[in-house]
Amino acid sequence: MTDVPDAFRAPRRIGPFEVPAVGLGCMNVSHAYGVAPAPEDAERLLRAALDEGVVHFDTAALYGFGANEELVGRALGAHRDRIVLASKCGMTGVDGRRVIDGRPETIRRTADEALTRLKTDAIDVYYLHRLDPAVPVEDSVGAMAELVDAGKVRTLGLSEVSAATLRRAHAVHPIAALQNEYSLWSRNPERGTLDAAAELGVALVAFSPLARGFLTGDAPDMATLPEKDIRRNMPRFDAANYPGNLRLRARLEEIAAGAGCTLAQLALAWVLSRGGHVVAIPGTRSVEHLRENMAVLDLVLPDEVLRAAGDVLNAATVHGARYNEATLPEIDTERCGIAG
Repeated sequence: MTDVPDAFRAPRRIGPFEVPAVGLGCMNVSHAYGVAPAPEDAERLLRAALDEGVVHFDTAALYGFGANEELVGRALGAHRDRIVLASKCGMTGVDGRRVIDGRPETIRRTADEALTRLKTDAIDVYYLHRLDPAVPVEDSVGAMAELVDAGKVRTLGLSEVSAATLRRAHAVHPIAALQNEYSLWSRNPERGTLDAAAELGVALVAFSPLARGFLTGDAPDMATLPEKDIRRNMPRFDAANYPGNLRLRARLEEIAAGAGCTLAQLALAWVLSRGGHVVAIPGTRSVEHLRENMAVLDLVLPDEVLRAAGDVLNAATVHGARYNEATLPEIDTERCGIAG
């Protein structure tokens, strides 16, 4: 296990920015997880996050096809100097469909649209949301570097790419953050990007650190999940795999109870223990869960507890792939043969 302080209260770095080890992924208040909450409720959650000490807020042009950026702009625009604001380009909604497009002209246009929606003059961390297989990463990052030169973006990031792609991009312009899925059941970063990020001074920003709600006190009930919830098309939640994963979850609940913490806190602590350059951005629609997540910053768990959790749920024990067969080829880490 990577050597880290006994607690997670010390700030971590994303490029020039110091942030708490836990931020907020804003996607699920607008996108992918069934029916979105009312805009006023979503805004209330974002402002509550600010009050609870969240500094790092992560959104994207894709989320709600622009609606999430607008939401973040409305809720937090007046507090811009208190936050580190991250968004993404390269994957957007076009005519109601999700489209991967890393062409320089698209990146420039998406950035201008994001600035308007976010009500800001500059985005602190701007990610390439997905690698476009039709566009060399050097071309996409080159266009993003122009945004830095123009003062529209402060630092650059990549999302869901391999270590090789990270190195190619970093050679064009310094990369401040690499955002990959990382949790007890999604271990892709351990196949190269976790170490490469540390070597290059890049923050590893872990999205879905709570396994898309699976590692919380409210595991998804597949019988009542809304029709358009993204998890309905994910193999780990299907009828063939979900029961086995629930059995693993029950064992993790026992470990958490023995350690005096919640399952979500155990899962977050495990992710943060993987290195001082790791930052987690769990998403939530609940202020109660938000507070539970932020409380992990003061949590101290013995190494043997974290090790036991990692032994129970990992790439070898999880049932099912991360994404379905149609989606896997879109993701650079998966195309490079890095599964789990």
